[in-house]
Amino acid sequence: MNILMLHNSYVYHGGEDESFAAEALMLRDAGHHVETIHVKNEEVRGFAALEVAMDSLWSRKSYRLVDEKLRECVFDVMHVQNFFPKLSPSVYAAARKHGVAVVQSLRNYRLLCPATTLYRKAKICEECLHKRFKYPAVMHGCYRNSVMTSAAVAAMTGIHSLKGTWRDAVDLYISLSESSRAKFVESGMPAEKIIVKGNVVHPDPGPGDGRAGYALFVGRLTREKGVQTLLAAWNRLETNWSLKIVGDGLLAPEVKSFCARQKNAEWLGPRSAAEVYGLMGAAGLLIVPSEWFEPFGRVVIESFAKGTPVLASNLGAMAELVEDGQTGLLFRPGDSEDLAEKIKWAAEHREQLLAMRPLARRSYEKKYTVAQNCTALIAAYELARSHRSV
Repeated sequence: MNILMLHNSYVYHGGEDESFAAEALMLRDAGHHVETIHVKNEEVRGFAALEVAMDSLWSRKSYRLVDEKLRECVFDVMHVQNFFPKLSPSVYAAARKHGVAVVQSLRNYRLLCPATTLYRKAKICEECLHKRFKYPAVMHGCYRNSVMTSAAVAAMTGIHSLKGTWRDAVDLYISLSESSRAKFVESGMPAEKIIVKGNVVHPDPGPGDGRAGYALFVGRLTREKGVQTLLAAWNRLETNWSLKIVGDGLLAPEVKSFCARQKNAEWLGPRSAAEVYGLMGAAGLLIVPSEWFEPFGRVVIESFAKGTPVLASNLGAMAELVEDGQTGLLFRPGDSEDLAEKIKWAAEHREQLLAMRPLARRSYEKKYTVAQNCTALIAAYELARSHRSV
């Protein structure tokens, strides 16, 4: 199959970027022809940020880019991993012009929430979920803490909702979890066009032994990722375990300061995928304290691939991925006391934690390898093509 895959990366490298690369590699390894259009955001502020947000409504440049690519080669499907902000929904129109089926991955909640997280002021926020024009986000300045840029993003989703873009220009949506799909369906998006297919870890990094026995956090250093809850929990502990934190983001200065005061906590900054896998394999436990509705939580299955159990918030997709007491542990979201108790239990029950490792690895082998994922993705493409031909 000939596939054109599009992706817009944000400033900080994250799970969406890893998943885009993994799916492209997986398809190529399976013998499919995959070409990509990959654009990246720069760090922009003020009027530049407003200009970028406005361009997200309809980018002529992106339309021409996709149009030219579709003139060069006949593609069976165009798979958009993330279009915001530089690609914009104009890429759908270019595909429609050439009769190419369009698949859109729902890797975040941008269509439902200008901030993309359904999270505001350290708690879940669904004020915009059922609104065509997301005016609460404008009033709160949810995108980049700016009323103007939030209004531009709200205009993008609202105008395209009125035009029927989300209903008519996309043949199939891929949600990453049942909990994420439920949010999109609840918002009014067509349920019959949304399927569920989780992420893939490819290539298989192979299991580690977990003998180093430290706790590990990997992710963006932002509030919705639960970083501050993790730091508060660690402050409560008296343990010989050490904590390693990998990642970058707005809370990096706070994390750096915390680790400077804590003899058993270390901030490693951003690391390569190979380094992260090495750290995961040696860790006794991966901690995922997210406080928003993670659409999936790629880091969880990466940890399972290394055989490392996961301590995660009992929320959204994470509660789907982690089997409490089997492949890891669950704690109450945002509750630093409960998180501290679970970390303490893990540190005091190393043998039970080691016994979870083969179960975590088995979960990866059963659900998140190429064998299942590639078949499911090609089936999704075929379904999208059947929708386009109707």
